[in-house]
Amino acid sequence: MRIGIVCYPTFGGSGVLATELGKALADKGHQVHFITYQQPVRLNEFNANIFYHEVRVPTYPLFDYPPYETALASTMVDVISNNNLDLLHVHYAIPHASAAYMAKKILEKQGKTIPVITTLHGTDITLVGKDKTYAPVVTFSINESDAITAVSYNLRDETYNSFKIEKEIEVIHNFVDVKRFNKKALDAFRRVIAPEGERILLHASNFRKVKRVQDVVKIFAKVNQSIPSKLLFVGDGPERGGAESLSRELGLFNEIRFVGKQEQMEDILAVADLFLLTSDYESFGLAALEAMAAGVPVVSTNAGGLPEINIHGVTGYLSNVGDVEEMGNYALKILSDTEELNKYKAAAKQQAQIFDISRIIPIYEKLYNRFCQCI
Repeated sequence: MRIGIVCYPTFGGSGVLATELGKALADKGHQVHFITYQQPVRLNEFNANIFYHEVRVPTYPLFDYPPYETALASTMVDVISNNNLDLLHVHYAIPHASAAYMAKKILEKQGKTIPVITTLHGTDITLVGKDKTYAPVVTFSINESDAITAVSYNLRDETYNSFKIEKEIEVIHNFVDVKRFNKKALDAFRRVIAPEGERILLHASNFRKVKRVQDVVKIFAKVNQSIPSKLLFVGDGPERGGAESLSRELGLFNEIRFVGKQEQMEDILAVADLFLLTSDYESFGLAALEAMAAGVPVVSTNAGGLPEINIHGVTGYLSNVGDVEEMGNYALKILSDTEELNKYKAAAKQQAQIFDISRIIPIYEKLYNRFCQCI
């Protein structure tokens, strides 16, 4: 099957999911064409079944804002026509679903029918999409998709509550390649971070306001008072400065490492003892699932789709947003006893198996097959 995938190429969850989906489909023999403005960060190895098509947006003095959506739609038409694609799968509604609708209509005039599947990922619905500037177009383009999927039941319900959706939204959860995260911790790496055998806590995100990274510092402060520990911050973004300032105010800066954006998360997660996710909202919580796949228990908020993956009292714990006192107590409960910690680690790894890529890819293939008898 020849599949077009449209996504954002960055470290965000939607781009990561779309890229990993495309790579898995290519491994199964499908021809996958990525269409975006730069090569996706996870598209870092050669596969004869993967093609990348860059969306080029010319700049003209007339435009204060280059018309990316128009360039994207034109590129879609070109790639679909020249490569005889069977199906287009767009990730993140804005502006991919509306551009796909435009491309579909252009191709219909040329006698070509292209099914469009739209996958909703989170802020395209819960934040950006709700803005009245975008809402009518988002609603229309979602409804015009041949199929709609969401990465969690929570996001599906949020979409129905926020938009007048006339079609069924199917839930296909995010996934993780469990084998990729089945790594033994490198002792030398762990000793560099925790030379005295301290517990290692970890947070990874894009450091946007919704992630509440200062809450991570506050939780760590509580843990560090009772247990020798270190904190790793992976990622970068606008709230990093605030987290650094707070860690200095609390006298913890030397116990915390900010390591920036990292592609090889499996190597970092292998040395972690606990993952912290303090977000106001997570449509799914892919970072938490990756941690669990590596056998790292999770203390998180109970926001959004997180309760669908992090099982309270089994794989970690859930707390209300902002309750750093309770999250700190839960972290201490997990980390205080090695036998208890190992129990949570094993349970986290077992839970991640439910979302293994080998279980989810066939669900997407079955969906594709409803619109194209090519599989």
